[in-house]
Amino acid sequence: MSAVATTAPAAGTTATRRRARLGATVWVCVVVVGLAALIGIIGPVLTPHDPNQADLAQAWIGPGEGHLLGLDVQGRDVLSRVLAGARSSLLGPLLIVVLCMLVGSVLGLASAWRGGAVDTTVSAGLDVLFAFPGVLLAALTAAVFGAGLWAAVLAMAVAYTPFVARLLRSAMLKERSQPYIAALEVQGLGATAICVRHLLPNVFPFMVAQASILFGYAVLDLAVISYLGIGVQPPNPDWGVMISENQSGILLGYPMPALVAGVCIVVVVVAMNLLGERLLERAGKEGGR
Repeated sequence: MSAVATTAPAAGTTATRRRARLGATVWVCVVVVGLAALIGIIGPVLTPHDPNQADLAQAWIGPGEGHLLGLDVQGRDVLSRVLAGARSSLLGPLLIVVLCMLVGSVLGLASAWRGGAVDTTVSAGLDVLFAFPGVLLAALTAAVFGAGLWAAVLAMAVAYTPFVARLLRSAMLKERSQPYIAALEVQGLGATAICVRHLLPNVFPFMVAQASILFGYAVLDLAVISYLGIGVQPPNPDWGVMISENQSGILLGYPMPALVAGVCIVVVVVAMNLLGERLLERAGKEGGR
């Protein structure tokens, strides 16, 4: 009895500490995401120098007075380009997530609610889209419409849509089978009213969690596309463009311009993924009640 009594509090204490660590991690992620969003909105206003003003005579100058993070391959202030580049690096992924969530929600809801021929048709269309990688779609879109942020956003939104639609279809099918849906139908409530007032609100926490995770992936994918030269075009400031322009500095002993942009991408992606996984875990617990 004494052994049991001694072990139980220890186990409880361990669980409490684990929850505290998880809670602290979530708050750190929230702070990081909040700061990133703020910089994405007002970053261009905070730049101490013109992010596109080049001076080749000052190329690869390290951190010093007036230039906190030094100068890049063309003698431009690295801090200014990081702050200005946050807008395209974060606005692009946000647009990707909004577009794919909107279209994916409509397709997933229609497929789950109607079933039959609608479900078969939607599933077949999603299978076709699954065959095209996002980077390939971005390259094709750039070839048709020209390289740039909007072409990359459109391509990645199309590439992400089938993934979103499949996930939401599964979640909505589960919700569609709940007894309260049948009760509402018996009461004569229309399909639109049931979906808008009841089904979608109950699935919304799951949608937010998936959107958070997708945002992290979109930041990384859009940076890759810009790095390859088919996204944001130089000299426009962008984190992916900064890595591409300054990668030669890594071998020359001036890694700061590329390293800073890479660290910004990694921090945002990790924070969004951790936050999304925590939200997904919470949505799963609430859905299981």
